[in-house]
Amino acid sequence: MQRHTLRHTLLSTALLGAVTLTACSKPEADAPTATSPAPATPAAGGHHAFGGAVNGGDFAPHGETAGSGGVGGRAPGSAGEEKTVQYIEAQFKRMGLKPGNGDSYFQTVPMVETTADESTALKLDVKGQPRELKFGTDMVVGTRTGQKEVKIDNSDLVFVGYGVNAPEQKWNDYAGVDVKGKTVVMFVNDPGFHSQDPKLFEGKRMTYYGRWTYKFEEAARQGAAAAIIIHDTDGASYGWDVVKNSWSGAQFDLPAKDDPEPRLPAQGWITGDAARSLLSSLGQNLDELYKAAGKPGFKAIPLQAKLSVDLKSTISEKSSRNVVALLPGAKRPDEAIVYMAHWDHLGNHGHEADEHGGASAGEPHADTIYNGAVDNATGVAGILEIAEAFTKQTPAPDRSLLFLAVTLEESGLLGSKYYVAHPTVPLNKTVAVINLDAMPVIGQARDMTVVGYGSSELEDLLKTVAAGQQRVLHAEATPEDGFYFRSDHFNFAKAGVPALYAKGGDDLVDGGTEAGAKAQADYRDNRYHKPADQFDPAWKLEGVVQDLDALYGVGKTLAGNEQWPNWYEGNAFRSAHDKLMKPTAK
Repeated sequence: MQRHTLRHTLLSTALLGAVTLTACSKPEADAPTATSPAPATPAAGGHHAFGGAVNGGDFAPHGETAGSGGVGGRAPGSAGEEKTVQYIEAQFKRMGLKPGNGDSYFQTVPMVETTADESTALKLDVKGQPRELKFGTDMVVGTRTGQKEVKIDNSDLVFVGYGVNAPEQKWNDYAGVDVKGKTVVMFVNDPGFHSQDPKLFEGKRMTYYGRWTYKFEEAARQGAAAAIIIHDTDGASYGWDVVKNSWSGAQFDLPAKDDPEPRLPAQGWITGDAARSLLSSLGQNLDELYKAAGKPGFKAIPLQAKLSVDLKSTISEKSSRNVVALLPGAKRPDEAIVYMAHWDHLGNHGHEADEHGGASAGEPHADTIYNGAVDNATGVAGILEIAEAFTKQTPAPDRSLLFLAVTLEESGLLGSKYYVAHPTVPLNKTVAVINLDAMPVIGQARDMTVVGYGSSELEDLLKTVAAGQQRVLHAEATPEDGFYFRSDHFNFAKAGVPALYAKGGDDLVDGGTEAGAKAQADYRDNRYHKPADQFDPAWKLEGVVQDLDALYGVGKTLAGNEQWPNWYEGNAFRSAHDKLMKPTAK
């Protein structure tokens, strides 16, 4: 259903106040200026009477408000941000929660907005013959430097396999090659993925070395001028359209001073077809390179090609906001359990939107608003529902509860990264983090999926709660997708704070695993990071209510006892937790 049609399909007259924003607001592409009138503040529930227990009737208006066209896709720095964060703040105030950042509900996150000129082309010299790759069709490219123009001239191309330097795995794709000033070309995912070798890294299960963010960081550490990842749908876990949509339009980043990680002058992706054609012209076979790169001892291959690019970008310094609220504990208020969800999404990609914010010039009926209803209006609705339940809980929790709606997740988990660097509750007083991201709205399930299953003692608590619902826990069906590294809990995990990322599974009460897998695939293929991810009154909310009850139960247990959960023995984050919790020498 298109956005302008959905606007007139409200849940009921009783919800009109809660969704006034959806019905009447006009999305704008840019943030309001100092002279612009402030966008209308969303109603704090309107005439809807919110209850204390988690329920679908309360979840729906939150999800519709954040997941429909009236907030313009919730892009950081836009008018849609203003409407979204005001709505969340209004809900926190209505519940009686305290400001979570001193006397404010907001934590300002500085950001740099970079919009690449999409007429940019990558120009290649292939054995003396010119070749050009076009933005969107063949490749995407951008910069994190904050520079308006990045020029790279005749940079030698080097194929570096998976672009991994992992001493503990005795694996270094950069061994024996100097890539300073050069352009590295690499595969996505881990060496064990395409080879299907369970002895390499974690086999099919993606490690952090498989994530594209790591690959760019490592290329920068090696001194490369640019890095290009070869896309394949299985290895990335999403199609080229997701890459193109995510890299088109404004891109956001923390200022370099707030993020010490190394940065490349230019980075991007190339389609599998373009890579295959390019490599063939250089006497290389893509399929054979997959085989070679997945074997221990692989050596980087210099390619007889040079890359040049003149990348022009529009740069502006802006800020976005995390929204933070606190329910102080009755007995140990200095200790807190954090519930977190990201509120941001991809915004409006229409360069000349009409009055509905949906159509661009030349396409009067095109929908260009990336609503992000499942991803992640559902998570926002979820933490609001859980917060409501805690405010009505008797007896009141002994420990504090912090509710954190973060920004810039879609830009690389930047809002949570900033919070972890500037926590409002010290990390060594943060008992646990429970992350809600893209909650399934496909009905009740007999199971719960724990992303990164086998990580921490929080799973023991969830297992007990789920058993009370006659449900079981299991790992994600596609560990090769690397979802554990693709959501905001990961920044807390790197700092040592035990983190849980769980949601409804795919063994549906109505239809079993076949129906669940079909529903998940339908979302991934047809709505994920696309305008079609918008609120639908036909969502089956019984399942998500059950999931929220389970996640509430984990926090309720921790808030009522003195337990400090840890990562399981052997987990990569356990040493960081032990260091974090080590008493400070006096």
